[in-house]
Amino acid sequence: MNRAETIFAMAIILFVAFCLGWFASWLVNRFTRVTKAEIGELDRMAQSLHEAEETRDQAIIYLQQREAEITNQLTQTEAELRAAMDGLRDARHEAEELRTYIERNNMG
Repeated sequence: MNRAETIFAMAIILFVAFCLGWFASWLVNRFTRVTKAEIGELDRMAQSLHEAEETRDQAIIYLQQREAEITNQLTQTEAELRAAMDGLRDARHEAEELRTYIERNNMG
């Protein structure tokens, strides 16, 4: 094989490699192309995601408000309990004093 035939064979091989590469690129592009239906579906999914995030944010706000209300009620209930316990302690102390006074008067 002389020099011209070698150059010609290399040119053909390079041309065939170029054609195979181009064909492979075309196939990949053809199969990975995004259709309008898929874009529409992506838009619907994005809208659904946005609505879900808004719903989540509203739920978080509601839960925070509800937690604040319940904490406030708990604080009030604890204050009422302390007041009731103080009143009961005072009533028991007073009852004990009255019992002691009555016992002293009955004995003496």
